[in-house]
Amino acid sequence: MRDNDTEKNMEKSLLIPKESLSSTSTTWDLLSGEVKKQGYIAAPMVAVTLSQYLLQVVSMMMVGHLGQLALSSTAMFISLASVTGFSVLLGMASALETLCGQAYGAQQYQRIGTQIYTAIFCLFLVCFPLSFLWIYMGRLLVLVGQDPRISHEVGKFIIWLLPALFAYAAMQALIRYFQSQSLIIPMFLSSYAALCLHIPICWGLVLKSGLGTLGGALAIESRAPISMELFRGIGEFFHFAIPSAVMVCLEWWSFELLILMSGLLPNPQLETSVLSVCLSTIQTLSAIPYGLGAAVSTRVSNELGAGNVQRARVAVYAVVFMAVMETIIVSASLFASRRVFGYVFSNEGQVVDYVTSTTMAPLVCFSVIMDSLQGVFSGVARGCGWQNIAAFVNLGAYYLCGVPTAAILGFWLKFRGRGLWIGIQAGAFTQTRLLGIITTFTDWEKQASKARKRFSKGRSLDDNRIVCE
Repeated sequence: MRDNDTEKNMEKSLLIPKESLSSTSTTWDLLSGEVKKQGYIAAPMVAVTLSQYLLQVVSMMMVGHLGQLALSSTAMFISLASVTGFSVLLGMASALETLCGQAYGAQQYQRIGTQIYTAIFCLFLVCFPLSFLWIYMGRLLVLVGQDPRISHEVGKFIIWLLPALFAYAAMQALIRYFQSQSLIIPMFLSSYAALCLHIPICWGLVLKSGLGTLGGALAIESRAPISMELFRGIGEFFHFAIPSAVMVCLEWWSFELLILMSGLLPNPQLETSVLSVCLSTIQTLSAIPYGLGAAVSTRVSNELGAGNVQRARVAVYAVVFMAVMETIIVSASLFASRRVFGYVFSNEGQVVDYVTSTTMAPLVCFSVIMDSLQGVFSGVARGCGWQNIAAFVNLGAYYLCGVPTAAILGFWLKFRGRGLWIGIQAGAFTQTRLLGIITTFTDWEKQASKARKRFSKGRSLDDNRIVCE
């Protein structure tokens, strides 16, 4: 009888307002249940993110075996494409994690479709000025002092990637459509199929067709359907999309800025190649925290939209626990294999020795830890809708701390590539601490109230579903 009473009390604790969840066993049951829910979302999202990123990595791996010039120019091309195009679109599409996730929790299903069509239209508009910038990228690099040979190669590559920019815009909006409803399997299957096709195509274009490095650009491609229902909710989308883009881009650009800064160091081909290998390793592994961030963003936005304050809070506890466990496992595995992963991207002995040196490998492992923690805190920010606060955090952490420190260590103190990496990790550490503090002091009742007001014109939510500690 006591077991039955306990189960009834657990159910009441989720529905009756202002009832405290004081039982340790009840809290643990909620936490373990939330871990399972987020694991169901996170695991496929990791595979989705990794398969999408591997489209670029596979191209760089193939091209990297053509020599240092090919590797360094391809690395810069991918970095600049990310900085000036893909990061902007991904950041703006992240607004849908707030809008669609909370709409789904509030059972405003019609609004989800409307927001997706609006997002695709708005992202396509943004693609046109970005395309214009890509066309003149090679000349701009020469003007800012980059190596002319590398700049010329980058200019050729990036023009061939223009069609992928529009496809990426539609794809990012559709990813949020499925993610907000926890429909992960369709994304997983389509991404896996695209990667399976990409590998043999890239191998043929790079190594067998005679196109060489151009083949790597031609092999990166994505497709997605669009709709003509475009004009509803444009203002609301941009209200969240602009700070979302700033939040993502400020962080992304700071890391990609390392590649540009490395091009100004002595022996730029070596320094750019080494940092590109380290950055590619981190970005590949970041699929795991990104998956966790997507999971907590979905869970938090769904629960806030439904008015379930306590469950939103528990979702944060669960993802932090998962992130800590993930950092321990991944960073330890990476350090143990530090003499191997450099060969994945290059067969140049000088590059591999630099990557696996006694100072560089531990720095990369530290980067994994910082990337994991900030990734889940950023997911909480997207789920709650306080991207504007996170944008200011990223601005201060990277551009007032990280980038200046990197420049001082890399150029003035002559630590070169190592100094650049240490500096940017100082920014990542600052970002992680600030986001963690903000998450700790988040007023969850206020966040739920904002979500309810956002959808008050549709179905009204029952205030009694809000649970307070």
